[in-house]
Amino acid sequence: MSEAQADEAAAVARRLEAVFERIHATRMADVPLLNPRLVVAAVGPRDVGRLWLAVLVTPWFINAMLLPKTAEDVESWGEAPSGAKISHALPAGMFEFIAGGEAGLGPYRMCSLFSPVTQFEDQTAALIAAESALAALLDSGHHPDAEAARRKPQLSRRGLIFGRAPESGDSSSGDPA
Repeated sequence: MSEAQADEAAAVARRLEAVFERIHATRMADVPLLNPRLVVAAVGPRDVGRLWLAVLVTPWFINAMLLPKTAEDVESWGEAPSGAKISHALPAGMFEFIAGGEAGLGPYRMCSLFSPVTQFEDQTAALIAAESALAALLDSGHHPDAEAARRKPQLSRRGLIFGRAPESGDSSSGDPA
């Protein structure tokens, strides 16, 4: 990541945190499901094409968050009413996100990872979970197609020569090469 991209990612994280800190202080104030041991923190964001992907820790949820990078990217999303469910492709596969938007942030998509977050003993545990989730979402090795490719039987040279299907155990037969 270039220095300019790192600066932009840090600015996105600050905006996310500021908006959700305001929500915490207003709309979520005194809500009983809050975990008082957690504070708002954005993990990431990471560049995923025309979007930023972050994991947001709050006292009431840990969500994967997608945010458009530019006004053009906002337009490419089209009009999605708040609460609409939209699938997005990430390196680890397809995930269902919910459309939302907030003043000071603009439109975003969120995918619930943990809600509520009462199981987290402290901020460190929540941040470890968020960092692990972000890494998993960005890991194409977790993609269902990658798993299928790993399980797909490989055709050996011997199997190809003798016309055997990969499932036939061509690598252990002892036939002459």
